[in-house]
Amino acid sequence: MNLLEEVRPGANRYISGAGVLEQLEDLLRPFHKIAVITGEISYQVFQNYYNGEFNYPVHLYDGSASDEDGERLATEIKNVDVIVAIGGGRLLDTAKLATEIIGCELIMIPTLISNCAPYAPIIAVYTQAEHQFKRIGVTLKSSFVTLVDWELLLATPRDYLIAGIGDTLAKWYEIEGITRHLQATEKTAPVRLGIAVAKEVLAILKADGQSALAALKEQKVTPEFGRIADTIIALAGGVGGFAGKYGRIAGAHAIHNGLSLLPETHAVLHGAKVAYGVLVQLAYTGDFDEIDQLLTWYHELGLPTNLAGVNVATFDRDKLLVVAEFAGSKIESFVQIDPNVTPDGILAGIEKIEKLSKN
Repeated sequence: MNLLEEVRPGANRYISGAGVLEQLEDLLRPFHKIAVITGEISYQVFQNYYNGEFNYPVHLYDGSASDEDGERLATEIKNVDVIVAIGGGRLLDTAKLATEIIGCELIMIPTLISNCAPYAPIIAVYTQAEHQFKRIGVTLKSSFVTLVDWELLLATPRDYLIAGIGDTLAKWYEIEGITRHLQATEKTAPVRLGIAVAKEVLAILKADGQSALAALKEQKVTPEFGRIADTIIALAGGVGGFAGKYGRIAGAHAIHNGLSLLPETHAVLHGAKVAYGVLVQLAYTGDFDEIDQLLTWYHELGLPTNLAGVNVATFDRDKLLVVAEFAGSKIESFVQIDPNVTPDGILAGIEKIEKLSKN
């Protein structure tokens, strides 16, 4: 059984809109034993916004999104009916790990618009001490409810929203890169739907991204802000939810995962590194016209267009070989783009982006 190859559209219930957090008390009413997993900053953001009754045991994660922290939290919490997870992507992924061990339900409340973690039954797992990418996990159950309150999400820092756009635009470039060589007979109905969703995701990002950033600056919920929130969280998760392995991760995420081996990149947000990975993937496949269009958009948004943008000072071949070897390994997702990918090919792509970004 390979859960990555199954159609798994997303959350059991997805509730989004301005003020929808007021439904939380009703959603929790059927449950008797409730625990909260959150982070200090995330929980403060939640408390500053939420006015309802909310007195449950609170457990703080360690920020690592690691197997070890998921196990620790599961041991602390033990026997509950539901976990309420409040926070960003790593927090929510940690809660998924704990929930799988306990076997309870999960309600996810994102406090950031930064990725599809609140929606997808996928876990990005990192090592606890080094914060290096370790593996992609898959949950047996989707979240019982994902509650996306647009007003709460106005607390998203600008850099996180930009990174969320960067992470989400990869949905189109990765699924297109994976499926461009598939025969028509291999493109099943769910895969075709995943491709169509990814194309619409890119269209919404380009149409509404700047307006959503302006709304965030003005601290005002607008239709564009709501569409971007739902696109980054739900539609992005739906791409892989329908297309399975063809719509999850590919070259861009492999570059992100390889960069996680360099400590200086840890301060760069996930989505920003993925966006840089999109450029490297496109350079590898020779899609330079697409790169030219993206570079202008990247500059407008503030996404990284070269190594300096991901905190790597120069093109040091020996240092970057570690990144390329990891990204191009048989266990990584760049093989989805090219089963015969080599570290040298990835390094050539990185070098081409360095040259293009200076033009």
